[in-house]
This record gives sequence, structure tokens and C-alpha cells, in this order.
Amino acid sequence: MSFLELAKKRCSVRSYQDRPVEEDKLMQVLEAGRVAPSAVNFQPWFFVVLREEEQRKKVAETYARDWIKEAPVLIAICGDHGRSWRRPDGKDHCDIDVAIAIDHMTLAAAELDLGTCWICNFDVMKCHKILNLPHQVEVIALLPLGYPADKADPGRHDSKRKKMEEIVHWNEFTR
Repeated sequence: MSFLELAKKRCSVRSYQDRPVEEDKLMQVLEAGRVAPSAVNFQPWFFVVLREEEQRKKVAETYARDWIKEAPVLIAICGDHGRSWRRPDGKDHCDIDVAIAIDHMTLAAAELDLGTCWICNFDVMKCHKILNLPHQVEVIALLPLGYPADKADPGRHDSKRKKMEEIVHWNEFTR
């Protein structure tokens, strides 16, 4: 499969089969995050893997929708703002670096026929406490991982994405 086919295969999965994720597949997803590029190669990320039901439920309670509890694996993807590179103007690249790692992980999961959904709308402070994180480490996103219960519409990109001419500018930004 080409990269573009893989990118189009990846989708936000909100319904999971009652089926465990094999250890080797989980490790491939984590490895994809580990090898992601980061600013100055500082790699300011941590992946907290939750497979035990009790701990998954605690973290799932920080999110307002119940479907997250269906996923057999939940990964809390964290960024260490004390270890990330800052541009000379002070911009912290932690969130950008972590986003790249998450994107690698979601694509690796799609290649393995696993589903994910990037979740940012959760109670960050409650999640931070449950995971016992140091103060400079922030949970950036939750990533449920499992086998999708439903199939994505392969034509969804034609109707649900902006057209190329709406987003691409040549040589300068024009309206």
C-alpha cells in the first residue's frame, strides 16, 4: 500500500471489537512513536500504556463519552515541557513533537488494521493525577487502540475534506 493509501485508510475509530491487541502489534505502534522526529531530537514524549481494565476505566472517566471504554488499550501520550526545544522567540515545540509521534502511531496502527482516535477533550488535571505524572509532564492526548468494529467509508475524503484549491497557495498567500 502506498503512503497516500495508508493516510486515507487512517480514520477516527469510535467503536471497537471485544478483541485484544497482540503484543507485537502494540510494540510496532509504540516503535513508530519512538522513532518520530522531534525538534533538535529532544524527544520530549512518554507513552503510558494502559491495558489493565481498572486503570483504563479510571483514565476513561476523564473523557465524557463511553465509547472510549471499548478499546482494549489506551495510551496516554505525554509531553515533557522541561525537555522540549524552544525557539529563540520562546515558542515551546513540545506539543508539535508529540503530535508528530501521535501521527506516526495512528498511521502504524492503520497499517496493522487497528483503529485509533486522537482525543484531546478530557480532564487533563484529573488524568495527570491518576497517572502520577511529574509537574512538567502533560498528557497531550489519549489514544485508544483496538480493532475497529465498523469500516470507514473509503470515499469520505472526497466529501469531507477541503478541496486542494481551498488550501494550497503558490508563491504567496492569496485570497
